[in-house]
Amino acid sequence: MPRDIPVGNGDLLITFDRLYRVRDIFYPQVGRYNHTDGHVQRFGVWVDGRFAWIEDPGWERSLRYRRDTLVTEVTLRHAGLGLEIECRDAVDFHEPAYFRRAVIRDLLGKDRDVRLFSHWDLSIRGSAVGDTANYDPATSSVVVYKDDAYFLFNACDENKCGIDNWAIGTKRVRGAEGTWRDAEDGQLGRNAISQGSVDATIGFNLQVPAGGTSYVTQWLACGKSYSEAKALNQRILETGPDRMIERTASYWSLWVRKEPLDMDGLPPAVCDLFRRSQLVLRTQIDNAGAIIAANDSDITQFGGDHYSYCWPRDGALVAYSLVLTGQSELSRSFFRYCARCLRGESYFLHKYTPAAELASSWHPWMLEGQRVLPIQQDETSLVVWSLRKHFETFRDVEFVKPLYLPLVVRPADWILKYRDAHGLPHPSWDLWEERRGVHLFTVACTIGALKAAAAFAADFGEHDRAGAYREGAERMTQAMRRYMWSEKDGRFARAVLPQAGNGYQFDMTADSASFALTAIADLPVDDPQVASELAKMREIVTVRTPVGGYARYYHDYYHQVERDRIDQVPGNPWVICTLWRAQAVIAAAKREEDLAEALDILNWCVARAEASGVLAEQFNPHTGEAISVSPLTWSHATFVIVVVEYLKKLADIRARG
Repeated sequence: MPRDIPVGNGDLLITFDRLYRVRDIFYPQVGRYNHTDGHVQRFGVWVDGRFAWIEDPGWERSLRYRRDTLVTEVTLRHAGLGLEIECRDAVDFHEPAYFRRAVIRDLLGKDRDVRLFSHWDLSIRGSAVGDTANYDPATSSVVVYKDDAYFLFNACDENKCGIDNWAIGTKRVRGAEGTWRDAEDGQLGRNAISQGSVDATIGFNLQVPAGGTSYVTQWLACGKSYSEAKALNQRILETGPDRMIERTASYWSLWVRKEPLDMDGLPPAVCDLFRRSQLVLRTQIDNAGAIIAANDSDITQFGGDHYSYCWPRDGALVAYSLVLTGQSELSRSFFRYCARCLRGESYFLHKYTPAAELASSWHPWMLEGQRVLPIQQDETSLVVWSLRKHFETFRDVEFVKPLYLPLVVRPADWILKYRDAHGLPHPSWDLWEERRGVHLFTVACTIGALKAAAAFAADFGEHDRAGAYREGAERMTQAMRRYMWSEKDGRFARAVLPQAGNGYQFDMTADSASFALTAIADLPVDDPQVASELAKMREIVTVRTPVGGYARYYHDYYHQVERDRIDQVPGNPWVICTLWRAQAVIAAAKREEDLAEALDILNWCVARAEASGVLAEQFNPHTGEAISVSPLTWSHATFVIVVVEYLKKLADIRARG
């Protein structure tokens, strides 16, 4: 189930599914560790002898954010119970603390005895083995802990602080379902402690006057020790949990408007999604620099793994969006993180953990008995390219100085060595991580990287290096034109495979990733070969259903929905691929009316987003339902990039009169 309304601060991330159930808790790093292991954390209400968990079909739910903040605005209405609950969720902008303020309103016109229950099913560090849950009378809270991860659950209502009731027990052991079952009669057993595969349910008793409201604000305080969690709990009590929610709202409103941007010419809904996209992608960025692809644990059901890693390619393109919006501290952190990942190597491997360690991979180190590099070369190239975009914007020489050798010179020198006799890169894995060869996207990114490295070398007075990098970029461009162009098809091959006798075998599958010819390699959009490629590619990968959009490539099998009418539905529509088409339109535009298609695509993204503004990776081509992970950081970053590029081109056109 796609995630919705994530809240976080770069140390602590809380995700919800679309039923408003907490599903993932990451701490102390975004993407590491998931202390729920994806299990449902339940939220329910008992009133007048009736009980309903939040997944009950009787609930009407509205999951949104307070405008331009990372504080939620959730409305839950249950006609059968005669109650409405307004919830405000937030992770404090500074402290590792999660808050939920719940205001309960009577809809029946009579006094109500309402009991609110929160069920916490933790698997600390991804495993329930060795967890402990206990009631702590010193803080009137429940503490769940293991090793160096402590989670303290507490609350204040309008009359007092401390939890009213609790149940602590076992789950998924010897047939035990968990303490959440204890809540369904409105009573909790108050067991003091349990060890092993444990869970806890916390209850709050509220007296709601006829037609009136009552409230409770719960929180989760995280720490690496009991004393740390206890001290944070004390700071929350002293500051006031509701005040901390409000200060968090103010902080994010300031953050997202840090760099004023003239958005005249864009519909309000596009402007709203532009700011929402920045905020959502911030929740997926770890404070130590890793830019995580997505934190949606449900994807593990598909392949036994998740997206809670940093791919240097995705990270580099997200960093570019941060550069465009003036978030220089975040982009700097990412590039420092990249330097830690390399550890003296000249190229990036597949993907990395938030701790900058090598992550899981399916790229082999041996093929047909021969040693190969298990890499996607575009990842190395895009980090060099993105770092140059950062430097051209901020001119932070002191920052770039220690990164020049590890992130520019060594990778660029390696790129020059990792070429065949014609000047094309040796084979590596494609950006979709499905096939090995010499890929058009990789070649375009590598051309962009060599141009970026040449500019850096010239800035640093190394003109011999600058000349070598420029010559390498030019030679690769010419080799691409000669050896990857099909005159018969009027477009470039998606990939070529070296053959005996110094030739290449063509893969002519149309692929949206050819947008990189202009966006990364910086080739003119009106170049005859480039223009023909983009036009013919667009024709082939367009999704011809009412949902619309663009597929990754022709006959894309990943989460494939339509298997019969491939000419009409070449694959599921992806946000990034659809937005790549907008980038090509913007690059080619000479008049204001030429931008109409790009604006249509931005509006398409608004229509596809959840009510909260969250964008998934891809969508069902017939229903528009989100497929795969949600939110996808790359989707939001690409939306940000396209909005900024649109506004810049619009300003240029208007300035020329």
